[in-house]
Amino acid sequence: MRFQDAAKDARAIVYAGIQADPLVAQVAAGLCDAPPSVILLARAVMSGESDDEATWRAIFPTLLGPLADQAAREAAERVVGPALRIAAKGASVRDQYRGAVVEELTALLLSRRTAAVRRERRVLFDGVPAEIHPYDVTVEEPGRPEVYDCKWGARGIGDDVLHQLDDARSHAADDDVTLPVALVVLDTARSCAVRLDRTYAPRDGTAVVTLETIGALARSAPAPGGPGGSES
Repeated sequence: MRFQDAAKDARAIVYAGIQADPLVAQVAAGLCDAPPSVILLARAVMSGESDDEATWRAIFPTLLGPLADQAAREAAERVVGPALRIAAKGASVRDQYRGAVVEELTALLLSRRTAAVRRERRVLFDGVPAEIHPYDVTVEEPGRPEVYDCKWGARGIGDDVLHQLDDARSHAADDDVTLPVALVVLDTARSCAVRLDRTYAPRDGTAVVTLETIGALARSAPAPGGPGGSES
């Protein structure tokens, strides 16, 4: 088993520019230590339904109102402005920014426990056709690799990505390598469970990390299972 940089095609070059935008890093940094309620706020704002800050302050008074808990309010204030700037972008560009935020947040949290975090990498196995699609975030510590695919919402969960993660895990096992694989979804556990109930791909060995549990990535690799159970 080995890792390889993804091919630099036109899409990758354009997306790399979005990933490098300081706005992506600003939002992700603001979410690193935020409670799930603030992550939910940021997700709602970045949905693009309204770019009126007053509207969101009225919708989330427990986070942005005068009686809000001080720590929660400070966390919310750090992300609401940058999140609104992402919401104000055009629909297609906004989708790419939101995906980049999830990837950056995942990488930032993982980097708190390891320096071996990489982005846009393929996983190769001898005798197995290489997957064209790269994984969003990888941990490449010798003897302790990890693989992550990131999605903005539960609707991004599909049989194709679940098969790809499970294939990587099973091929690694054939090489006597334990490879934790996970799907990181910046959505609620309930939404992910509903979506997973509609899939048929194997997921016994795939962890599903949601906005309620994403902070735990800074402490350890997630265990398999998650919303919707671990049955295939």
